[in-house]
Amino acid sequence: QVQLAESGGGLVQAGGSLRLSCAASGRTFSSYAMGWFRQAPGNEREFVAAIDWRGSSTYYADSVKGRFTISRDNAKNTVYLQMNSLKPEDTAVYYCAARAGKYGRRLEREYDYWGQGTQVTVSS
Repeated sequence: QVQLAESGGGLVQAGGSLRLSCAASGRTFSSYAMGWFRQAPGNEREFVAAIDWRGSSTYYADSVKGRFTISRDNAKNTVYLQMNSLKPEDTAVYYCAARAGKYGRRLEREYDYWGQGTQVTVSS
């Protein structure tokens, strides 16, 4: 069992930056691939970024590539999402997810555990 808790969301102006954190419980964090997803009002939840168990491979949605960076610190049981050059269309609730496998995936159904989400609002 893995419990996930996101933090770092908030209100930011367009062009600004935020860093989201996701703290995981459990001793086996390093054996899980991790992902970030987001859901805007009226939309389905969508993939944002993923990272493999060692942090050596990362994957991004085209909409955030070059602006967002996913990373992890296995010693701290934490995964991060650095978001730069934010746009109003990035406004959403951001969720982190854990996958009981080594490699990141883009599909929701590939993930086993989910956090409660953190709100990110980007004003124009």
